[in-house]
Amino acid sequence: MWVDVYELSAFTIEGTGGNPAGVVLETAGLTVADMQEIARLVGFSETAFVFPSSKADYQIRYFTPNEEVDICGHATIATFSVLLQQKLVIPGTFLIETKSGLLNVTVNENDSVFLEQNQPNFGEIIPVEEIAQSLGIEEADLIPELPIQIVSTGLPDIIIPVKNLSVLKNINPNFPLIKEISKKWNVIGYHVFTLETLQSSSAHCRNFAPLFGINEESATGTANAALACYLSKYRVVDKDHIHFEQGYVMNRPSEIAVKLAFDAGEISNVQVGGFSSLYEKRRILIEEN
Repeated sequence: MWVDVYELSAFTIEGTGGNPAGVVLETAGLTVADMQEIARLVGFSETAFVFPSSKADYQIRYFTPNEEVDICGHATIATFSVLLQQKLVIPGTFLIETKSGLLNVTVNENDSVFLEQNQPNFGEIIPVEEIAQSLGIEEADLIPELPIQIVSTGLPDIIIPVKNLSVLKNINPNFPLIKEISKKWNVIGYHVFTLETLQSSSAHCRNFAPLFGINEESATGTANAALACYLSKYRVVDKDHIHFEQGYVMNRPSEIAVKLAFDAGEISNVQVGGFSSLYEKRRILIEEN
């Protein structure tokens, strides 16, 4: 069976950098095994598969090279960019059905796309020594007044604050240990950040998710949405529009924007978004399962 895959990057800066994703629009007859095989062959951190939905405008399923995940920010941004480039949607708000629930996607007149997130969930605080060892850094390299904490707006990540760009750049990740710790705490992976930045952003980030076959990712929507909520909770930022930079050590500079809304001082709405590149179309041959 031949399958058309649209390949493009989301969270780009003027069309370059960003995080590559695959998007499959013609999904009739595809099994879970088919989708998993396509995602493996595409080889990006996530590939999105678009289906009709009785509950929403679209149903989207997301696969890493080795398993399905509930939601993916950059693959959603990429999906709606493909739909926009194909003239299958116009600017407006759409409802998508995902394994993380029913979520709104807004396509703006400037071609940016924003995905609604779930309400933030602040989980366990993780021991410092466990994390420092897995990143090959000293405990003194972490920001002592900020916790290492599991935070989720759809997918749980361990949010890890380090003191400066030098520490962040020189991390020596022990991927087997990160994988083991991620499994222990039931998270996707690590989202490591510093408040020292290159582009006047709120934070500079790196993301490690070896448990899901992604050693490092150049732009991570859900993790940065969680980080925005974390920074707001601990009063590091007091803005409702927050920008993050990621991917620089991978030579894929990326910009991720997060919008927060508040009700009576509490976060009431979270959206993550950005821009995408133009797509390229690729045909993949898979054996029918």
